[in-house]
Amino acid sequence: MANHPPYSMVLTYTEDPKQLIMQAVNSARLAPVVRGIMEVPFFLDDEEFKFDDELARQLGVAMLNTIALGRPDIKQHLNVTPHPIDKPNSAEGIDGD
Repeated sequence: MANHPPYSMVLTYTEDPKQLIMQAVNSARLAPVVRGIMEVPFFLDDEEFKFDDELARQLGVAMLNTIALGRPDIKQHLNVTPHPIDKPNSAEGIDGD
């Protein structure tokens, strides 16, 4: 089995062709490059969190929204629910009204 270093993921949107590119980068090599650059914290609820479908969905939404900050033209393509799907949005009532 291969011995891998701890990785960080870099997600990049390109326009030609329109695609998302993920790059696994050695975290130690990346650290000096990203020092002082905007961070977008993604807090995990508690010590017993699970990497499940909902966490993955929320992480994806956060990443796409962050990319859209610097590329407003892709915002029109975003059709995502920002709040947890299994919980009502705080702006909605309990019954969704």
